[in-house]
Parts: sequence; structure tokens; C-alpha cells
Amino acid sequence: MSAVSFPALRQPVFRAYFFGAASLMMADSIEHVISYWMMFEKFHSPALAGFAVISHWVPFLLFSIWSGAAADRYDPRRQIQIGMAIFMAVSLAWGALFITNTLEMWHAVVLLVFHGLAGVIWGPAAQLYIHEIVDPEHLPSAIRLSATARWLGLLMGPAIGGLILLALGPAWGILCNALLYVPFIVWLWKAPYQHRHAPPAVRGFSDVIAAWQAVRDNRVILSMVILVGGASLIVGNAYQAQMPGFAHELGHGDGGFTYSTLFAADAAGALTAGFALESRGLLPPSPRSAFLLAMGWCIAIGGFAATSSYPMALALLFAAGFLELSFYAMAQTLVQINAPAPVRGRVIGLFSMSALGLRAFSGITVGLGGSLIGIHLSLALSAALLLAMILVMLCTMVPGR
Repeated sequence: MSAVSFPALRQPVFRAYFFGAASLMMADSIEHVISYWMMFEKFHSPALAGFAVISHWVPFLLFSIWSGAAADRYDPRRQIQIGMAIFMAVSLAWGALFITNTLEMWHAVVLLVFHGLAGVIWGPAAQLYIHEIVDPEHLPSAIRLSATARWLGLLMGPAIGGLILLALGPAWGILCNALLYVPFIVWLWKAPYQHRHAPPAVRGFSDVIAAWQAVRDNRVILSMVILVGGASLIVGNAYQAQMPGFAHELGHGDGGFTYSTLFAADAAGALTAGFALESRGLLPPSPRSAFLLAMGWCIAIGGFAATSSYPMALALLFAAGFLELSFYAMAQTLVQINAPAPVRGRVIGLFSMSALGLRAFSGITVGLGGSLIGIHLSLALSAALLLAMILVMLCTMVPGR
């Protein structure tokens, strides 16, 4: 008997959540496309692009577990709304600075920091909320589709962001972008919610200890946390902040359609993976599969860093997106379905800290390193180092079959 395609999407509440989350990520991506381009045009600073990565992810490193603990105790819908409200405020501030032509580097630094704080507020809560709106047997589908929604937004963001950049200019474009958050904020106000657990209140550092105690004896969760942490630490998504530089060196640095297409290729590959795997019920979650898919991602990223061909760069980014979604969603699924229910938010926060927070240091390896030895070489060396580390982890942490 064949598996049912897209089982979570057959539930109306999750379907609405899926499209709302996609719209959130689309607005976030549009802001990146416009703000990264304006920072590149005004400052031409690889170091600032590296800081964009660091500031985006350090809040996840510092606050993910506490954010997950708060979602365990309180209403995760309100955390998601607060995060989106901050996203809106940041977009409005970018627009005001662009209109008045008063953008300075310190302005960019402050806005990038607030953008990162917004992400850590809503991220763990959004993952925990999934458990409130789908049946337990559909959780693997819902978790993979939530990752797919993220990439759907990232795919639409560069395409729409590029059009907005050309049609409205950066100032009015990013102001219009702020309005895209409104429908999901309104939907969440009355969205279904029935908290199933009443864990202790948020307790500070003891929440960190509780999260580690929940995973230290679970080999599956531990291996997935280490896998995504290693990927985030060394490569992460730092190459996206450097995309204007890659586009320039590939001969497409005019800020037009071909620039946006580089962003879109990565997202298109991930979106293809999400829908292809979900529609066919392929690649059931297993630690070994996650490690092998992550190794393929390293090879694709290294190839992108080495190529000087624009068509080949698009193909390799597409492959990288396909493989990244595949291994990341698989790791997230394994963690969430194995996490103890009373501290699930804390464990999700720990996973977010590893998968997202450690990306801050990829801003050093790829971003700041790129300012010293060039972005192509720094990305290629980072991918090669990660590939070697994953191979060692595969041999030592995952039993052979």
C-alpha cells in the first residue's frame, strides 16, 4: 500500500499555517535581498556582510533554549507574533534610512542585530506549535513541510524581491515588504491552540541543563544535534550574505534578475526536495541517511565555490539546496519525534541553537575569512573541512548496516 502524499497538508489548520510560514520567510528573504544589496553598494565591505551572518545567528546561539522553554510554558502563537512585529519594524527602519539617504554602517549593524533577535523569538515557538495542530502520526510530514515552507519563502523572496528592487527601488520596496507580515499575524490571533503540557516556568540556566539531560543518553538526538551544529559552524549559510560578491565575480553583479536568480537557485533545489520527498514518501528518517546527504551538500557547496561558470553555479546551488533541505529536515524530524514531551520546547531550542546559532561562526570562516583570502577560497576550504569532519562522525557515531 503506497504512502499518502502530503498527509499534513490535508489538515486545514496546518495548511493555513504552512502558507503563513511561507509568507513570513518570503518577507524575510525580500528584506535580505534588498538590504544586502544596499549594504554592498554603499560600503563594499565583506566584513559587514560577514557581520550580517554573525548578528543574524548569535541570538540563536545565546537564547534558543530559553525561547523554547518559554514556548513550553506560554502561548507559542504570541511569540511568533512578537517576532514578526520586530521584523516589520526593522523593514520600516531600513526603508526610512533609504528614503532619507542617511544609512551609515552603525545603522546597518543595529538593524541586523534586531533582525536576529526577532528570529530567535519566533523560531522555536513555530516548531513547537506544529505539535499543537497536527495528529501525532503526521508529525514527520508536518516537520518536513515546515522546512519546505521556509524554502518556498526563500525561493519566492529573491524572485519577488528582485522585481520589487527594479520596480519600486530599495526604499519603497522594503516598506511594502513590511506589509507582508500582516496576514499571518492576524491569522495567529485566533488560530487553534490547546497546550498539552504545563512544565515548570522558565528558570534560566537550569533550562539549559534540562535540555542537555534530555538528549545526552539519546544517541539519535545527540548525533543530529552534532551534525547540524558542525554544518552550521563551518559553512552555514554565510555564502548567501556574500552573494553580491559571487555575482560580481561571475559577471552578473548588476543587481538585476541574474543576481536574484543565484539566491533563487538554492531555494528552488530545497523546494524541489521538499515536494519530491513528501509526495513520494521517500527517504524515511534515519541518522545514516542524514549524514550521507550532508556529505553531498558539502560537495555541492565546494563545487559552487570553485566554479567560474554562471550556469554551473546555478546548477550547483540547486543541488546544494536539494541536499540541505533533505538532511536538515531529516535531522529536525528525528529530534522532534524523539524529544520528551514535557521538555520538547527546550530540546527544539537546543537543536535551533546548534543548527542556527552556530551559523554565526560561519560568518568568520566564510565572511571574515573571505576578506583575507577571497570568498571563493574561504568557502571551498570550509566545505572541504566540513566534509572531512562529517565522514569521521559517520564512521564513529552511526552504526554500519
